[in-house]
Amino acid sequence: MKLYCHPASTTSRPVMLFAAEAGIGLDLQVIDLFTGEHLKEPFAAINPNRLVPVLEDGDFRLTESSAILKYLAEKAGSPAYPKDLRKRAKVNEMMDWFNSNLYRDFAYGLIYPQVFPHHKRPSDAVQAGTIAWAKENTKRWLTVLDRDLIGPKNKYLCGNEITIADYFGAAILEVGKVIRCDLSAYPNVSRWLDNMRKLKHWQEVHKVIYGFADSVREQRFEAV
Repeated sequence: MKLYCHPASTTSRPVMLFAAEAGIGLDLQVIDLFTGEHLKEPFAAINPNRLVPVLEDGDFRLTESSAILKYLAEKAGSPAYPKDLRKRAKVNEMMDWFNSNLYRDFAYGLIYPQVFPHHKRPSDAVQAGTIAWAKENTKRWLTVLDRDLIGPKNKYLCGNEITIADYFGAAILEVGKVIRCDLSAYPNVSRWLDNMRKLKHWQEVHKVIYGFADSVREQRFEAV
């Protein structure tokens, strides 16, 4: 199986990490997002969305990080995607929660407009308003995640066993290191992330994004 990806991509890293931890062999083909390779042929024909990741399994092609994680976990028979209907539904629910709620405000509203020129808004006023709005919403989502979804007892998002929802959600939150987010006000979230950072392949998969964060350490950002 081949995975078109980039290690700085928030949605590539969950798949890369899960595959490494589960021992799933993937041929990683890096698509250089920083030179715009994803916007050009031949990749544009592979995924008209012009986004990574993309999984190819023979003549089967799949886009969207969440869907790829589910496919790989199902194919490998991984306990990280439980067979029990209700347990699986809770994993799906948590992945949808991250994708539909926190990711939009945290990444696309707060982080990306400050870091990537092509995400910057067309005027200073619009830029400032976007960031302020996203920052407040991010705080609200983090409060829900900390208090109601993880809580003081859960080791992981869906209980005390790791699931693909953890791989997905943790990668999203870890991009906050680029703008130096401080999650200490959310102790349950911080504890959960610390559990994820202990995974064998975590540092290896995240070294590029950590390097990118280091490269912009002198820049000022609005952060939570």
